[in-house]
Amino acid sequence: MTRGPASGTSSGPSSGTDPLPVRGDKRRLRVGLLGGSFNPAHAGHRQVARLALARLRLDQVWLLVSPGNPLKPRNGMAPLADRLDSARGIADGRRIVATDIECRLRTRYTRDTLLRLRQLFPCVRFVWLMGADGLAELPRWRRWRDIVRAVPIAVLPRPGYNHRALSGAAARRLAHARHPGDAATGLADSAPPAWVFLPARQTDISATALRSSSRGTWPEGPGSR
Repeated sequence: MTRGPASGTSSGPSSGTDPLPVRGDKRRLRVGLLGGSFNPAHAGHRQVARLALARLRLDQVWLLVSPGNPLKPRNGMAPLADRLDSARGIADGRRIVATDIECRLRTRYTRDTLLRLRQLFPCVRFVWLMGADGLAELPRWRRWRDIVRAVPIAVLPRPGYNHRALSGAAARRLAHARHPGDAATGLADSAPPAWVFLPARQTDISATALRSSSRGTWPEGPGSR
């Protein structure tokens, strides 16, 4: 999911096999949106998706494979087609689905993508899924207040980021909208702004570590990116 202008790493839209129609439909579901570069997708992403399905009582999680994220370096970013294939590799095609719909919609910012998805799928109740690192960086996202007003948000723990995220600017400004963890099952039905921090077993798997491992090196420290 891009926070700013697309980075130009995209290799173009998928070839008609994507599970989400760009014209939308009237499906009635509770859906978690997990955006990211997926460079590559890994077991940590699958763990987050499965946790969200269970704890938030979702019908599906959509892995929104970004055409390019300007908050991440372009060097080492795989083509969109490769990253989409990677995300499909951790999806089951039924409850966890990978999609390049952001590329096909040609939306440049997270805020715009969310607004378009709500227009295209008016009967879906969306929840935005992010790690604690995303909450810590949220004020850097373009028009981030529009994002929190568009959909409820579920924040999952991430080693090294939790304290900074929960004491950061976004968490402070949204303190009035925070729901207790034991109310997470109703988050999809909550009117935004609404968010919850989901305590869970933390993973230190990172895409950067996997890429470095494939080159025969491993970055120092857990979860380095």
